[in-house]
Amino acid sequence: MTDYHAVLVFDGDCPFCSAAASALRRVRGVGAVPWDDDAAQSFLEAQFDETPFALVLAEREEERVYVGRDAARELCERAGVPTLVGDIVGDNYESIADAIRTVSGVDDDPDPYHGVYPMAEDARDRFDSLAADARSMPHAIRTD
Repeated sequence: MTDYHAVLVFDGDCPFCSAAASALRRVRGVGAVPWDDDAAQSFLEAQFDETPFALVLAEREEERVYVGRDAARELCERAGVPTLVGDIVGDNYESIADAIRTVSGVDDDPDPYHGVYPMAEDARDRFDSLAADARSMPHAIRTD
């Protein structure tokens, strides 16, 4: 078992997303792992019966999975961002994501997954592998 009770699955090819995930190192108990990591793919498949390309926050203690704009809002709250800013980020998630993709030159569009889901039993069984891979994130985050 790891020290992480929550893990963010993010676009590891997006420099902005990688920098944001790196900033999460200051949020106690939250790790980050790129979307294309094997453990992330296994977790997503277990949770959704497919591997949606989306921002995902998996929370073991609450047994919840936050996706898309809901993941962005939850991350803002955990990082201590004022509620107004968190609401703006959540409400404008798609337009912010479009702007970031345009500026960073990333071609992949996120899948239209949003909401808060109960963590599936098979996904719970894979959470420890997901969290274990997040341990190495400070060295694996791309910032180029």
